[in-house]
This record gives sequence, structure tokens and C-alpha cells, in this order.
Amino acid sequence: MPAKRTSARGVSWANGSTPGTSIPLAGFYVAKPGVTAETLNRALAQGLHLLFTPGIYHLDRTIEVDRAGTIVMGLGLATLVPEGGITAMRVADVDGVRLAGLLIDAGTVNSQTLLEIGRQGVHTDHSADPISVQDVFIRIGGQFAGKATSSMVVHSDDTIIDHTWIWRADHGDGVGWNVNTADYGLRVHGDDVLATGLFVEHFRKYNVEWFGERGRTIFFQNELPYDPPNQAAYMNGTVKGWAAYKVDDSVDAHEGWGMGSYCVFTSDPGIEVDRGFETPVKPGVRFHSLLVVSLGGKGRYNHVINDTGAPAYGVETIPSMVVSYP
Repeated sequence: MPAKRTSARGVSWANGSTPGTSIPLAGFYVAKPGVTAETLNRALAQGLHLLFTPGIYHLDRTIEVDRAGTIVMGLGLATLVPEGGITAMRVADVDGVRLAGLLIDAGTVNSQTLLEIGRQGVHTDHSADPISVQDVFIRIGGQFAGKATSSMVVHSDDTIIDHTWIWRADHGDGVGWNVNTADYGLRVHGDDVLATGLFVEHFRKYNVEWFGERGRTIFFQNELPYDPPNQAAYMNGTVKGWAAYKVDDSVDAHEGWGMGSYCVFTSDPGIEVDRGFETPVKPGVRFHSLLVVSLGGKGRYNHVINDTGAPAYGVETIPSMVVSYP
């Protein structure tokens, strides 16, 4: 279990083994496909960590992670499928929970959320021992017609999100504008949340919506949905399209580096998006190295961020870039 690093760069093993501690296998409940959510929750209540072996796990109730320091880890991208519109996993607002190596595959009955971190309105300082979400992927559709209003919702302060792909499917089975419906990819309410390697794609509204203070994103990749049938179906009020990454107007401090969004509207190549990124204009809200690009001219961005940045359109697939904002 790697130790937390601060003010660091580069690999952790350059001068020897990665600092950290080892957890014996006896401290884990080793799950196999077919286990019930009741059994998993009972193991958690007994103080065990969870280790999911490869396979698909159908859940009839939410996995509740309430104990500080709990590890929930999947091997081979073990897949959790919530049934009946439940939330697949909910983490309490406690220190040091680590989620890693899991895929959450939305069920066919709409879930309001698929993964919840923390509790709404609760702001506890977890900076000494943050919750981390690493190599956790979320899929809506592709295997079957999954549905979810919001995929991942983060309430806990200081949460670390590392290498996460949150994807409303654009191909496979159960795919279509009104089939695998999903409005929001990642919604962040916690303060001091860090996201590194954030991949969020194809949601019908905001792919990322950030409400917490002092959030940071280092590398963001996005593709807007392929399948809005027309411009009228892809409007945010009077605004054309939905920004890929939205910082709420109430936020005073936020920063992002290396962030891109692209479009390829296959159903109607004439669809326009007014802004790839949308943020309040405040001294504490800053972005570095942004781009938007229309793939093969199937769609158009009118601006990169707010009303800044040249349009991106045309079959040449040339990105429009903003080096620094504001």
C-alpha cells in the first residue's frame, strides 16, 4: 500500500522500493462472482478489506464502505453491475479509503449515481490521509443499455482521482441518444480534490461539473457525445451544446493543465458547441494548455474557453488552442 507523497515528481522507486506498508491477504475478503452484496457488506463490517477476483458481480444492494482505511481492489478490472437502479458503491466521509482496479457497469434501470465518495454537504479535512480512486472505470452502455444520471459524485474533501475513464458508450450494444442515457460523468462537490489522468466522454450534458474549491486537474481528455440527433437536442438553454468541463460560477479557485475536448457529431455534423470549457472569470481560476478540435469537420466549437479562443471546424482537423486563461 504506497505511502502518500507530497511535493514530489517522478517515479517513487528511483531510489529503492516504493515507501509504504504491506497488508496480508488474511486482511481481505476475497470475492468471487456470485457473491451477494450482503456478504460483501458483512465482510466490510467485520473490518476486512475487499479483493475482487476477475469476473462480473451483480449487486442487488449498495456496497457500503464505512470504515477508515478500507481497501477495495479489483483484479482484471472486476466488474460491478448495480441492479434495480441502486448506487453500486458508496464511501463514507472517512480517512484513507482506497479504491482501485474496478469497472462499474451501469444497469438497465437508471441509477441516480454509480459511485459516491463522501456525504453531501460534509467537509472534513482528509489532507493527512485522503481517499483515493485509482484505475476505476465507469461505463454506461456498450454491453447492454445501461443508464445513470450521474456516474461519479465526489463530496469528500482532498480526494485523489487518478487515471479514471468515465464513459457513456458510443459503440457496442445498448447504445443510442435515448437508449444509454447518462447526463453527467464526474461531479465534484468536495474541496481540494485532485484529478490526474481524467478521461470522461460522451455524456449528454456536462462531462465534468466542478463545484468544490481549489480543485485541480492535470491532463483531461474528452470527446463530446457522437449521437445528438440535431442542434435542438443539444442545447443548454440558449447556449449551443454543453461544455465538456464546467466550473461552477460560485467557485473562487480552480486550476487545470493539459486539457482537451473534441467532437465528432455523426448524426448531425452541423451541430455547434459554443464553449469547450466554461468557467467563472476570477483571479483564482486558471487554465493552462487547452485545446478543442473537430474531427473531420463533424461539428464546430465556437470558442475554446468561455468566449476566448478561435473556432475549431473543418475537415483539416486542426485544433484551436489557448495557452493560458485568463
